[in-house]
Amino acid sequence: MNRIQLFAPQFHVEECLAEIRQCLDAGWTGIGFKTNQFEEAWRKHTGLPFAYFLNSNTTGLHLVLRIFKDDLGWQDGDEVITTPLTFVSTNHAILYERLRPVFADVDETLCLDPHSIEQKITSRTRAVMFVGMAGNAGRLKDVMEICKERDLKLILDAAHMAGTYYQKKHAGHGIDCTVFSFQAVKNLPSADSGMICFRDEALDARVRMEGWLGIDKDTFLRSGTGSERGNYKWEYNVPHVGLKAHGNSVIAAICLVQLKYLEEDNKRRRKMCEIYERRLGDNKRIRFSFYMADCLPSRHLFQIRVSETCRNKLILFLNEHDIFSGVHYRVNSEYPMYRYALGTCPNAEKASREVVSLPLHLRLKDEEVVYVSEKILEFLK
Repeated sequence: MNRIQLFAPQFHVEECLAEIRQCLDAGWTGIGFKTNQFEEAWRKHTGLPFAYFLNSNTTGLHLVLRIFKDDLGWQDGDEVITTPLTFVSTNHAILYERLRPVFADVDETLCLDPHSIEQKITSRTRAVMFVGMAGNAGRLKDVMEICKERDLKLILDAAHMAGTYYQKKHAGHGIDCTVFSFQAVKNLPSADSGMICFRDEALDARVRMEGWLGIDKDTFLRSGTGSERGNYKWEYNVPHVGLKAHGNSVIAAICLVQLKYLEEDNKRRRKMCEIYERRLGDNKRIRFSFYMADCLPSRHLFQIRVSETCRNKLILFLNEHDIFSGVHYRVNSEYPMYRYALGTCPNAEKASREVVSLPLHLRLKDEEVVYVSEKILEFLK
């Protein structure tokens, strides 16, 4: 049996190269051209009204907080309720804008618990950052209702949710702003990129300026001919001090190809998860994350939970048999900048000590999924 990696992205190489060649032949590798095409393709695929292609999910999270803070008059030190069980970029983005992450606990979905959110709301709460762990929507409907009742902005960190469907619509519908990731190991892999999807048209226009250094016209719009593009192409305004956050056409070319296979790829991921569940489901020492009936998840990760006394030993045992697993995630409150919240989210902290992410990628064969399952059961004996 070959080494079994946790992640191993699969690209449709010849199709990707053909799309990239169009950029090189046209002499246009930056913003516009393929980025515009991919934004349109993403809107059509998801049904979301607006989409702006970025260089990463992290940049998108930073931008949405920056824009809301500026437009709504948030002050330094205002609070964003978020989860400690996530990649640090989620919560770093809050700190970038000098806002305060307030950690709420998770439930058995490993997503934010609505009851914990309600307990953490104060007079300084301005938004909730909901993370769709492993593509799981958790109890997002309840969180949406809380935000509506309390007049809080809801931001969906959908880094794991490309191809997640919630209440029969692609994840992101009804949310103030949703940010996706197309980083190398995500379900729609590129090198690194993301998409920010505001619900409001004016905010979509604003993020396009903020993501291009605050300039009101990108270089693609200032190119070519015609009154809209070519006239006075050297003239533009800079109403904001923005970021260099936009994506480029080379990466968008890859995304255009990968999007064509997203639903097929996610079906394959779900099949592998079913094999894991059949093989491991009868063992009382293993727990799975809970999925609500109204969620069809992308299954970016397959996670099991075992007792914290054996979790690290299990990971080492798998490594010894050339199986490489992971932990998603170490609870953020263990890091220095978030240590003020250590001990405030017992469910998340317990999950962080118990969770193991098993290999799940499109290069895996069914027999390899079975082999990983057998080794886990062998260890737990």
